[in-house]
Parts: sequence; structure tokens; C-alpha cells
Amino acid sequence: MSSVDKHLWPILIAGPTASGKSALALAIAERAGGTVINADSMQVYSELRVLTARPSAEDEARAPHALYGFVPAREAYSAGRFVRDAAEAIAQARRAGRRPIIVGGTGLYFKALLEGLSPIPEVREDVRAYWRNEAAGYGAEALHQELSRRDPVMAARLQPSDVQRIVRALEVLESSGRSLAEWQALKGGPVLREAETFRFVVSVERAELHARADQRFARMIDEGAMAEVRALSDMQLDEGLPAMRAIGVKPLIRYSRGEVDLGGAVEAAQAETRQYIKRQETWLKSHMISWMPVKTKEMERSMRDIFAFIQR
Repeated sequence: MSSVDKHLWPILIAGPTASGKSALALAIAERAGGTVINADSMQVYSELRVLTARPSAEDEARAPHALYGFVPAREAYSAGRFVRDAAEAIAQARRAGRRPIIVGGTGLYFKALLEGLSPIPEVREDVRAYWRNEAAGYGAEALHQELSRRDPVMAARLQPSDVQRIVRALEVLESSGRSLAEWQALKGGPVLREAETFRFVVSVERAELHARADQRFARMIDEGAMAEVRALSDMQLDEGLPAMRAIGVKPLIRYSRGEVDLGGAVEAAQAETRQYIKRQETWLKSHMISWMPVKTKEMERSMRDIFAFIQR
């Protein structure tokens, strides 16, 4: 027997960037009395509304939204924090009698909600800063050697050039006193029961998706992306922070410094977006085979199909 009323079962909507999944989520929220909950790792950052294509103020006025733009760029938001925040957002929506509609392009976030996440403790900021400085000063191979000395099991799992994961392993080891390998062997419980969710994955033809993404980035420039990036650059943040790795940030910073012209910066950002789309599509095909496909090109028909499906 279901532990949650069926009309409050969450709707999960995944898809690559620029596929139209946010518009679909909003349309469903308006019709179904839902709350739109973010599952995009970059849309959490308060300083990056335009560059991460966060819902506009007008969109947010049409239906309740949660977990958008609530984290400062100086913080490193994690999947572990997302699981806790999403669990609370889902509970708040249900208490208000609203259906949770979880939408985003970060596959790991959906996996964590449905399968659970290893209970890796938060890394202290002083430890994080230390190992990032070490990486900047000595490079990935030197840190891999240090990891091999201190944690050979974890070091054997990582490529000597994978600086991000090497730093992560060292951070966790120093912060917790236990190997990341040990933490990864532990599994936390899922937030959602898969049998009590409706899961949809948005699909768009590759050429059309690339065209949409290119056009959207061009609009971002007109809508204030450069001002966001200049403000972010003025904060002088660690380049290893997630917000500094948002698509378009590095090319536009280079443009602001006079290192490339605007056209070159836009082309570089658009190329980044296409690479990201490829990674997203690979994840979707590997992990979301059982999710119901939705074509945003046929929005009205897709909406009818979705409502027929969730009302069965």
C-alpha cells in the first residue's frame, strides 16, 4: 500500500540543457497545483541567474519554486546538501498540499533521491582551501603521490591527472579521518520510493538542441550575463569552486580581461555547452532507460500524455 497520497507523488523531469524541461515543469505545476523544485547543480547559485538559465521572476510568480538561487557562489554546494535540502522542499510542498515537481539536468541529484547517497561528511572549509592551494601549487601528479602514500586504496581508483577527484579524496581523508573508499561503501537511504514517483526524460533532436543552446547563450549576453560574470570575477573566488566552473564563466572572464574578443568567448561557451549536452545525454541513456520519454517539440500532446499517465 502506498505511504503517500497518489496526487502528491513527485513528478521528476530530467533532460539536457536547453531542452525545455523547465518550461514543461512550470506548465505542469500550474495545471497540477505543484511546486517546482530545482535539481540543477548550477541553478542553486544566487549570483548566476542569467548564465544558468534560472527561472525568471515572472516564472516564479506563476507557481512556487524551491532551491533556486539560494547558495552564495563562495560555497561549494554538494549532492549531500542537495539530498537534505530536497527532502525538506518535498516535505514542505506536500504539507501545503502541492505536488513536488523536481526538474533539472544533474543526473547525480536524481540518482541520490531515488537510490540514496553515501553519508560522506561535509569537508571543513580550512581543509578544502588547503588542498586546493596545494593542487594549484604542485599539480595533480604530486597530489596523487601524496594520496598514494596516505590512502593507497583510493589512489588506485583515480587517474593521476584527475585533480578534482584527487583533491576530493584528500579533503575527505583529512576532514573525517577515513578513506573516501570507506565512505563510498556505505549507502544512505533514498529520499523517494521509485514506485511512488512519475519519471519523465525530455528528448530533443541533437541538431535542434545545439541550435537552441547556441541561441540561448546569445540571448544571455543581451540579458546581462557579462555583468554577472564581472561581479563573480570581482569576488576573486577560488577557481576550483563549482560556480566558477559554470558554463560560460571562464570564456567571459577571458573576454572581460581582453584576452579574447566577444565572438570568440561566445563560441567557446557554446562549444562548452555542446560538450556538456553530450555528457548529459550519455548519463540519461545509461541511467534513465525506464523513464517515460517526452518530446517538448510536441508540448500540448506531451502534456496530455503526462496527465493521462499520472492520473491512471
